[in-house]
Amino acid sequence: MKPGMVPPPPGEESHIVVLPPGWQSYLSPQGRRYYVNTATNETTWERPSSSPGIPASPGPHRSSLPPTVNGYHVAGTPAHPPETAHMSVRKSTGDSQNLGSSPPGKKQSKENTITVNCVTFPHPDTMPEQQLLKPTEWSYCDYFWADKKDPQGNGTVAGFELLLQKQLKGKQMQKEMSEFIRERIKIEEEYAKNLAKLSQNSLAAQEEGSLGEAWAQVKKSLADEAAVHLKFSAKLHSEVEKPLMNFRENFKKDMKKCDHHIADLRKQLASRYAAVEKARKALTERQRDLEVKTQQLEIKLSNKTEEDIKKARRKSTQAGDDLMRCVDLYNQAQSKWFEEMVTTTLELERLEVERVEMIRQHLCQYTQLRHETDMFNQSTVEPVDQLLRKVDPAKDRELWVREHKTGNIRPVDMEI
Repeated sequence: MKPGMVPPPPGEESHIVVLPPGWQSYLSPQGRRYYVNTATNETTWERPSSSPGIPASPGPHRSSLPPTVNGYHVAGTPAHPPETAHMSVRKSTGDSQNLGSSPPGKKQSKENTITVNCVTFPHPDTMPEQQLLKPTEWSYCDYFWADKKDPQGNGTVAGFELLLQKQLKGKQMQKEMSEFIRERIKIEEEYAKNLAKLSQNSLAAQEEGSLGEAWAQVKKSLADEAAVHLKFSAKLHSEVEKPLMNFRENFKKDMKKCDHHIADLRKQLASRYAAVEKARKALTERQRDLEVKTQQLEIKLSNKTEEDIKKARRKSTQAGDDLMRCVDLYNQAQSKWFEEMVTTTLELERLEVERVEMIRQHLCQYTQLRHETDMFNQSTVEPVDQLLRKVDPAKDRELWVREHKTGNIRPVDMEI
């Protein structure tokens, strides 16, 4: 299946639909297909046509999408994972973490679903397989829908919270790497300071000849090496430590906003679920009351039973309508949470890739600076090597004798 192609619905496998450039097809949590323009974030229920103004899928307009499918869309990030014909499937098990996030297209009954912490998943017995949103990757958007038992207590930790903790841990690791480089810089600065101090030492300053020249060059090479290490420490600060420290300075604040946004949606979902359960209980009570009054009519225990039955039937019908309304509101809340989870987890995934790549690049810069420093250090000792190769004891002796000779007349034996 080429990019931009939409998998045909069952029974229409012979018709492959090609979307216009920039459009992708997705499934809503209710299993309904919609389309997103990845360039403009425009969303529509109707399949776009290559010709502007001509809808590709005629038929009655069912309902319209909100201005954006994801109200918390982050610019530059894919808002939805594309659905392709090569999607892999994941076997469902009793573990709620393996239950997927995309409900089937048909409306499910309560027996076909299972609700865990106010989130409704397909029941593993009736939905044995489910498609991954990004089948070729171990993507955040596929594996963090369920809650996980908190190892520190008896509660649970939301899957999104685990992702957030990883992001904050990554920020802390980045900070600690910066501190590590800071310690490396201090060592370099101290080393350079000691080398410069040692180069000024007067020990063996009176050595003469070619060996004296070589010795002087050894001391000078220490001063040159000190300068190299000072330069190395300065570059470490500007090109490695500082970028690591300053990368995403407001990251924690941004993550906190993100956490609050998803947490608020989850709280809203829990509130909607509580309303559904309350409405379900009310309906059960109304149905029970209707059943009791119907039985009373059969045995004619009351003259007002017929009127009571009508009233009970109206109340039961109202309770059923209330339940349907609450379920609809719950599904809307879950759909919103689902869409924001996909968008936000993909954004966290992108941020993690960006963080790792940034650190890798700056550590590569560190090794490059090390190589350059080693090369410069080598260049400081090359003049010393050259002078040492020129050391000539015989020549040094000649020069010294010429300068300090006292006479070349040797003594002879004394005569009587």
